[in-house]
Amino acid sequence: MSLIKDILKYNADFVQKREYEAYRTDQFPNKKLLVITCMDTRLVELLPRAMNLRNGDVKMIKVAGAVITHPFGSVMRSILIAVHQLHVQEIAVVGHHDCGMINFHCQALLEQALASGVSQDVIDTLQNAGIDLDRWLTGFEKVEDGVRGSVRLIRSHPLMRPGIPIHGLIIHPETGKLDLIRDGYDSTK
Repeated sequence: MSLIKDILKYNADFVQKREYEAYRTDQFPNKKLLVITCMDTRLVELLPRAMNLRNGDVKMIKVAGAVITHPFGSVMRSILIAVHQLHVQEIAVVGHHDCGMINFHCQALLEQALASGVSQDVIDTLQNAGIDLDRWLTGFEKVEDGVRGSVRLIRSHPLMRPGIPIHGLIIHPETGKLDLIRDGYDSTK
C-alpha cells in the first residue's frame, strides 16, 4: 500500500472515531505567539513540548533553518497576517543546533537538482532572469546568524507593528534545551 493510501485509511478511522474532538480550537492562538522554526523532523514534537505549547496555543511556521529569505515572500506575508489579523502579540524565531543549513551551499543543491533531471537550461534561465540562486539557497555559518538575520528582517519590515517583541532562540534537538539569543523585550538590541 502507498504512503498516501495508508494516511487516508488512518484518517477515515480517525474521523469515524471522532478523535479530532480533542484538537478543537479556533484560529486565534491562545498564547498570542507566533513561532518560526526549522522544518527539521526532530522538532515536530520536541519543540512544542520543550516550550509548553499545546494545540491552539500558537501559530507556527516551519521553514528550512528558520530563515526568512525574502521580505516580501510567503513567510513574511504569513507573519504579517498573524500579527495584524490573528491577534499575535509576540514572535519567537527558534533555530536549532546541528541544523542542515549550517554551511549549506547552493552548488550542492543545484548539483543534486541536475542529477535528478532538472536541466541546466532551467537553472540558466532562472539566473538570467535575475534570481540570485546563490543567495536564496545558501545557508549560514552559525545557527545564531540565521536566527539573528530572521529577527532583524522581521523587526525592520515596513509593515511590522512597532514595538512587537521579536525573540531569538536556539533549541538543542536532542534535549530540548532553549537558549535565548535575542530578548524581544529588550529594545536596545
